[in-house]
Amino acid sequence: MKRRTLILTIALGLVAAACSSTSAAAPDSGDLPVGGPDEVRAAILAEGRPALVNIWASWCGPCRSEAPLLSQAFEEYSDDIQFIGVDVQDTQAGAKAFIEEFKLPFNHFFDQNRTVPADFGGFGVPITYFLDANGAVVSTHSGILDEQTLIQGIEDLIAGA
Repeated sequence: MKRRTLILTIALGLVAAACSSTSAAAPDSGDLPVGGPDEVRAAILAEGRPALVNIWASWCGPCRSEAPLLSQAFEEYSDDIQFIGVDVQDTQAGAKAFIEEFKLPFNHFFDQNRTVPADFGGFGVPITYFLDANGAVVSTHSGILDEQTLIQGIEDLIAGA
């Protein structure tokens, strides 16, 4: 049932975005906190729930394509898992504009030197990691997420929690 709801929500969101010429301005929240693997794992341990960690950059075309899907998945699954974004090799201004443009309501870290993917394994952007409640990587998806892969990864985390 969650999958059908997610599909409908994404479709409606994309239609609304395509028909809108302006976006609501989010209040300026300041710079993203600088964070590496230790900070990401600490955030996961603090909540004691599994997490989806998405590595992105504002200049990355595939990251822009999957951002609406991640936003909708957050709305559907944030009671079950954490969502954490990690902006790499970017600028703070680019990161903040990306988050505002795609209405990404979850926590993000700024990782200029790509220490998170270096530690978790993988290269390029986007990369999505699925981590258990102890901060251990359960699975990794390199490249743009599709809906099926995203939902399967989330449901596997929930089932293993």
